[in-house]
Amino acid sequence: MTDTLREPGYEAALDTAARLLGRRLEPFLEPGPGEPANAADFMRLATRHTFGDAWPRTDVLDTRTRALVSVTIAATLGTLEPLRGQLRIALNNGVTPEEIVEAFVHIEAYAGAARAFDSYRVAREVFQEACGG
Repeated sequence: MTDTLREPGYEAALDTAARLLGRRLEPFLEPGPGEPANAADFMRLATRHTFGDAWPRTDVLDTRTRALVSVTIAATLGTLEPLRGQLRIALNNGVTPEEIVEAFVHIEAYAGAARAFDSYRVAREVFQEACGG
């Protein structure tokens, strides 16, 4: 990231992401080979909106609840790599593995077995990772 992209709202969003995830996002936000210059704009805008605007809104939904909702959304949509991050956020913010499994029971009922099983494969990997395995 270049210093020109470092604005106060963006810095706060990066700090929120690090607190939620337990790791910094910056290594994942660097443009890769062949990406156009405006790719950095996309990453900055998406990061700022997600972690600077949405996640800090804890006056109605606390972080723990928001994390479980985010797991459910990512699993239902089948966005498996974002689901991995949402599972980490959930576990880092007080959601138990048992609660996550119950969310998958509900996902299966409403989004279907194929989607639930495919997404749950990622949950199994993250549970194993969280146990140091």
